[in-house]
Amino acid sequence: MSRGFIKEGDQEEIPRVPMRAYLPSGVPNYVTKEGLEALKEELKNLETERLKAGDNYIMANFIDATMKLLVDRINSAVEVDLSKATKDTVSFGAWVRYNGRVVRIVGVDEADVNKGLISFISPIAKSLLGKKAGEFIELKGTKGLEKIAVEEVSFEPMTLTQMVYDKPVETSTTIERSPRRIIEETPEQIVQKQPIVEDNDVDLSDKAEGPRRFEPEVNGIEFLPVVNERGNIVGRAMVVELHKGNKMLHPVVHLHVTNAKGEAVGRYWWHVAFGDTPEKTLKRKMAETLGLSGVEPKLKRQYIRESKTEKELVYVFTVVSEESLPIPPEGKEYSDLFAKD
Repeated sequence: MSRGFIKEGDQEEIPRVPMRAYLPSGVPNYVTKEGLEALKEELKNLETERLKAGDNYIMANFIDATMKLLVDRINSAVEVDLSKATKDTVSFGAWVRYNGRVVRIVGVDEADVNKGLISFISPIAKSLLGKKAGEFIELKGTKGLEKIAVEEVSFEPMTLTQMVYDKPVETSTTIERSPRRIIEETPEQIVQKQPIVEDNDVDLSDKAEGPRRFEPEVNGIEFLPVVNERGNIVGRAMVVELHKGNKMLHPVVHLHVTNAKGEAVGRYWWHVAFGDTPEKTLKRKMAETLGLSGVEPKLKRQYIRESKTEKELVYVFTVVSEESLPIPPEGKEYSDLFAKD
């Protein structure tokens, strides 16, 4: 029968296509080996359902739209090789025991907090990254400040802690997956526009009116380029690995801002993103974090800075501006970064 003769009340309700788990714009879609396999298995199941749909155009269109979102997620997946991880340090894919509970840090599509699988963009995961057994952290949550003691870090499967009615129970590491996932993060995360993970868990209630402050990068899960002394890319590694004494050379940019009188206004730094030139990263960061655009920074020099924990190829830039800029951190540790500029 032609659709022109179907009464409005007789039309089948069109199901809503569920969104994939939230992933901020610009953040790599890191996955474990198991997570990628699960996504591919999910695609196979949908392909089977698509064949069963036959001429049911409503169900066929629904499955086609769902498959498109899934295929996009699979194509963007970056599988992390856990064999290259620093074994005593929390990083992507690690099992972590803290406060008597065991969780694993996984990709956004793998995450299921009730089963102990937490997304790498979640506040608790970002707080744990880079930590070792015996270290302590504090995390602000809806119930106040929680003190967390890191008890064990492992890259071998551990029994995860499942949450049932807010009571922890042990569960196996076997992951049962539904054909499609519901968004794990909160609505506030969905509407935020920052492309970088590092500031997504800031408690807005703690923000007071006053001057903006510059916060250096702390995204331990991001992949950065490893370069030779000429700046040519020879590999890549996570931030957390580059800052643990491995001395793998990686590029950073330092920016010195002065006013028209030649007076120092502020000093800032950023890691050079994988695939970027130092100039490209600098201009993007100037616009995103300082609000500076339309000005051309000048390269002053480059040199290698080495400390006990890291080795950097530093590109030093200068720029003149009369804008009101974020206030840089104070203290000797921050000042030492620019000592040889």
